[in-house]
This record gives sequence, C-alpha cells and structure tokens, in this order.
Amino acid sequence: MPFDPLGHPIIYTLPERLTPQSAWNGHIPFAYLAIDLLRPRTFVELGTHTGVSYSAFCQAVQILKLNTRCMAVDTWAGDPQTGPLGPEVLAEFKSHHDSRFAGFSHLLQSEFDSALSSFEDKSIDLLHIDGFHSYEAVRHDFQTYLPKTSDRAVVLFHDSAARSEGFGVYRLIDELAPQFPHFEFLHASGLAILLVGAAVPAAFVEFVQAANAAPDAYRQMFARLGEFLQAAMIGRELTRYQFEQVQLANAVLSRCGLPIDPRSTKLEIAIAQPLQFAAFGCRLIRSVVDRIQVK
Repeated sequence: MPFDPLGHPIIYTLPERLTPQSAWNGHIPFAYLAIDLLRPRTFVELGTHTGVSYSAFCQAVQILKLNTRCMAVDTWAGDPQTGPLGPEVLAEFKSHHDSRFAGFSHLLQSEFDSALSSFEDKSIDLLHIDGFHSYEAVRHDFQTYLPKTSDRAVVLFHDSAARSEGFGVYRLIDELAPQFPHFEFLHASGLAILLVGAAVPAAFVEFVQAANAAPDAYRQMFARLGEFLQAAMIGRELTRYQFEQVQLANAVLSRCGLPIDPRSTKLEIAIAQPLQFAAFGCRLIRSVVDRIQVK
C-alpha cells in the first residue's frame, strides 16, 4: 500500500509552543509525523535554543502516548550565529517544558561533546542536529554522535538549505546523500532527513520513498502546513495584543467603579476562541471609549 500522509492526522495538530523568531515553526508538522512513523525509543536534540522544535517532538510523544525517552542538549549560552543568550531563555523554556514533559524528557545544559557519555552506543533512534551550522561543526556533531545511533536511526539536520556565510550544513548533506536514503525539505531554511540505520521502520522508509517519488508535492504540502502554523502564530500574537488592550479598558472600568466581564480577564479564553474574543473585545473597548466621551 502506498504511503498516505493523510493517514497521520497528527500533522494537523496545533503546537503548544511557537515563537516569532524560530525558523523551525515551518517544520513542526513533519516533527509530528517523524515521531508517528518512527516511534523512537530515544530522541535526542542537539541545539534547542527557545525549544520550538523540541516541544513539537515532545508534544507528539505525549499525544501518541509513547514510551520515548527525550533529551535536549544545549548550553543555552548562544553562539556566533544566534548571538549570546541570557539565562532568561532557558528559564522561560524550562518553565514551559517542566510543566508538560518532565515525566519523559530532560534538558541537559552541556556542550555536545560533554554530553556523549549520557548515551549508550546504538541507543538513539531519532537524532536532531541543530547546533552551530558551520560545515566543520555539523560534520563533527554527526560523526561523534553516529556511534550512538541505533539500527533504527533517523538523523535530521536543520538549516540544510541555508547558503549564508558560515552555514555549511548543505555541504555535509551533499557528502552523505550517496551513502544513506534521504529526503530534504527546502522551506523554513531546510530540513534534511537521513536514514542512517540499517533497520529503519518500514513506515518511515515508505514515507521517504514516496517523498522522493513526488518531491514537489511533498515539499509543497509540508510548506503549506508550516505556513498555516505561521498564520496561527500571528493570530495568537494579535489576540494577545487585543487582550492587553482589553485589560487597559478593564482598568478604566475599574477606576470608574463599573463591573468587569470575567470573560475579558482570561487569556486562555482569548487564545482558544480568537474570533469570538475579537468581536467581544471590540465591543468592550468601543463601549469604554463611548463612556469616556460621554463623561
């Protein structure tokens, strides 16, 4: 039976974590699919930053109720490509992470090489490499972690389509492509998929074969899904902005001794029902403006 991406409805799941500055927003639907197809026993991410990609993988593990051990490895200090990161980056992500995924996931603040001893040889089923993106750095990361990958292993490389100065992931993919079955998405800075294990589950192999048979169709499909998430993120940001405006209107009502609608104080309601909240918020703000003008 040919691979059917529509048979994996998890790809349409809205993520719990999106950040405006992350290029990884566009690959979240594939992160869900990768977990669904591979059902990894151990997932490791090298380079996590604000945690958009890692949260997506963990969310899929949670939705599918898998017994997957997850670990994110990062110094959370930044590098010349990301710029320096303050402690607030890890603190904010850790708060999000620990409240959702602490039961099966761990954040390891470490250099990649120092973290090698945390993994047994041939134990990692899914490895996502997204650290410093120079050719030398990504080649080193791949070579040092390859012995840790299992016979079921798939390795993902973000920024494989980036050609900016200092980015060399594409060079490594060009070298590795003749050795391993692979596929590459070109949107959102690129994501290369390499099947490095000799016994990758059939479902994942079938996906790669189908994608290579119709690369434009698969790339367009996942690019469009990623664009939908970008639109959802913009919608959330606009909802948050309107929520802030509603709180200002509520402050005016409170100073005037007027009642405040409890619906207007719940951000979760605004996020869950953005269109309804937008209409409600506009009416509320308009009524406050009218009262001020009357006074």
